[in-house]
Amino acid sequence: MRNFRDYYQLLGVDRSASSDEIKRAYRRLARRYHPDMNPGDRAAEEKFKDISEAYQVLSDPARREHYDRYGEYWSQPGFRSRSPQRTTNRRNGTSLRDDPDLSEDNFQEFLDQLLGRRSRTTTIPADPPRRSPTIETDYFRPGTVKTAYTAVSRRDAEATLEIPLEKAYEGGRERIRLGDGRSLEVTLPRAMITGQRVRLRGQGTGGGDLYLKINVTPHPLFRLEGYDIVCDLPVTPSEAALGGQVEAPTLDGWVKMSIPAGVRNGQRLRLAGKGYPRPDGDRGDQLVEIIITLPPQLSDAERELYRQLHAIESYNPRAHLAYP
Repeated sequence: MRNFRDYYQLLGVDRSASSDEIKRAYRRLARRYHPDMNPGDRAAEEKFKDISEAYQVLSDPARREHYDRYGEYWSQPGFRSRSPQRTTNRRNGTSLRDDPDLSEDNFQEFLDQLLGRRSRTTTIPADPPRRSPTIETDYFRPGTVKTAYTAVSRRDAEATLEIPLEKAYEGGRERIRLGDGRSLEVTLPRAMITGQRVRLRGQGTGGGDLYLKINVTPHPLFRLEGYDIVCDLPVTPSEAALGGQVEAPTLDGWVKMSIPAGVRNGQRLRLAGKGYPRPDGDRGDQLVEIIITLPPQLSDAERELYRQLHAIESYNPRAHLAYP
């Protein structure tokens, strides 16, 4: 006869504990010691078998009364006359209690709900052949059958998706490759911004959702300031001095805009409604920042014209500088 097991001590409850207290204690310990939560830990596996055995006895009022009355002899043949009536499971020939809340199937279902997984319906012998690496076997109680499970705990996942500004602006169909090797074709919303999350239903772990965290990569021409788009626009000294029509790039393509005569370097001009879409459906503005740029090389004719201009120009940009 094996050593007597104090089921109350195993669950950490008093002998006067109520059914709810016993259930709460078992739930807490089951989450802690279940083999799915402790892969490869034999000590945790043995502990889980012990607390499961204790729960099956103490959660059944008749078996608990029998256990309390006869103590260490409660399970011996001469003391079983008051044990609860049993019935036979037609599927595998094992004995089950009549209590519907504690039947083998319902106890198994209770474990499934506790650990957030779906049970495979197949049962395998107590000493199974070599198992597939994708299947874990739960040794949760003594008996003649053990049930195989695939871990399918539902969890949400998150991945970062880096996209260029034009794609973030347009949205639409896009094929992406995830870190786990999967390739998905998704429909991205229009006007995405850095930090936004896009949910893909059912693409997480065990049927959970996958959240794509958007990171809009820097653009060589445009930068976002809120819902306004800023763009540097190089102009020649003559264009800055005389003004006139020039072409400027936008997210919708090239547009013509007017530059006032005498525009300053660094001055910003506004293209209304050419910025980034707002959540309310309106759009921000595009701010065109003027950059007066000299030609990298001058032809002889250009150099001669600059000499003539310098000879007749009256503007002195250093006249305001005071020097003691």
